[in-house]
Amino acid sequence: MDNNLTFTFDGYPPAARQQLLQLRQLILALVSELDLGPCEESLKWGEPSYAVKSGSPIRIGWKEKHPHQVSVFFNCNTRLVSTFRELYSGLLQFEGNRELLLPVHQPLPENAIKHCLQLALTYKKIKHLPLLGC
Repeated sequence: MDNNLTFTFDGYPPAARQQLLQLRQLILALVSELDLGPCEESLKWGEPSYAVKSGSPIRIGWKEKHPHQVSVFFNCNTRLVSTFRELYSGLLQFEGNRELLLPVHQPLPENAIKHCLQLALTYKKIKHLPLLGC
């Protein structure tokens, strides 16, 4: 992780930082498990961003105005969040067509999150499928 990313993660409150680092680890583990090639980890709009050739970019972050949640952002021009909503509306919270909201002080629903991240990381391969192949 480069210094700018380290500085950004270090600037988050401890509970949010822990959850965001867990999301980062899930993303990087999926990239490796799925053999998706290099993952570009950078800052976009001041937030950690992850991109692979086969997928749609993912950003993660925390905002002071919503201190009890972290966000996972997806491209609003995709069907990702509408698919996630169809699959996980009883388990996950969403904002509009681009944001997944996660409470900071609750464990991540890891299986659902991993599935959402996997769909985003492979989006270019599955975007033609109904419900993205689910």
